[in-house]
Amino acid sequence: MEFAHTSVLADEVIENLHIRPDGIYADGTLGGGGHSSLIAQQLTEGGRLIGIDQDADAIAAATERLRPFGDTVTIVRANYEEMPEVLGELGIPAVDGILLDLGVSSYQLDNPERGFSYHTDAPLDMRMDRDNPLSAKEIVNEWPREELIRILRDYGEEKCAARIADGIVRARESAPLETTMQLSDIIHAAIPAKMRRKGGNPCKRTFQAIRIACNRELDVLEGSIDRMARCLAPGGRLCIITFHSLEDRIVKNAFRTLENPCICPPEFPVCVCGRRSLGRVITRKAILPSARELEENRRSASAKLRVFERNGETSAAPADGR
Repeated sequence: MEFAHTSVLADEVIENLHIRPDGIYADGTLGGGGHSSLIAQQLTEGGRLIGIDQDADAIAAATERLRPFGDTVTIVRANYEEMPEVLGELGIPAVDGILLDLGVSSYQLDNPERGFSYHTDAPLDMRMDRDNPLSAKEIVNEWPREELIRILRDYGEEKCAARIADGIVRARESAPLETTMQLSDIIHAAIPAKMRRKGGNPCKRTFQAIRIACNRELDVLEGSIDRMARCLAPGGRLCIITFHSLEDRIVKNAFRTLENPCICPPEFPVCVCGRRSLGRVITRKAILPSARELEENRRSASAKLRVFERNGETSAAPADGR
């Protein structure tokens, strides 16, 4: 299957990265190379793009797509949480911009064998990195009821978490759950008819929760933002596209902390903790898709772009506020 994916907020990403022709940029979620090809087009001799992805299929597709840019592009198979190590191994002390386009690609959703979609019957997989030993199958068949409830509630914001977890536990007592349709049937049976009639497909929240748990998506994001921001050169920008409120909240809060890390009590007249601001938040409100993009690509509907810029000088100013 061809690795097809429409890059969301593409114009907005290019505008906010403030690309310098001779700059160095990193795309931590390379995918099929859509955003990366647009970045590479802006680069001239001396410019460089580092593309990172954990999905072997994405690496293969992006390698082919970005081949015309030659040595301007370096592609590495890794999780973006390893970006500081990847850049270090390449001898790159800092980059002028970093992009993350989070979530699942259209290829991953539309390729039945990957098990991300609840619209087609497929093996329970959901791994972005298929070398990952933990798949959706292990989660639904081996995780205890309480842990299933937790991820459905916390990662899927599912009101019927306990009912769905009970359905999974009952079903797996007879035989292991193997396919997405088996899981889908359990979800439909667990959710009352009145609730099924509202809010779209009732499987969406559960599949999202299991996928997030399988790939450690929120943990990776939360643990990576500060480290990536410190990979930026002075004036460099970190652009992150999210697709649901859990991701967006992490990004928003992390950017706020990078801008104002002060932990002094509110009653202190001045900051005495000594924590220093790393830069400023460019997007006080998230950038959303245009009406035209929403019309052309319905999967962009939940996309939000937030941007952080590192201080223009390496000696950061003290945190604001007191």
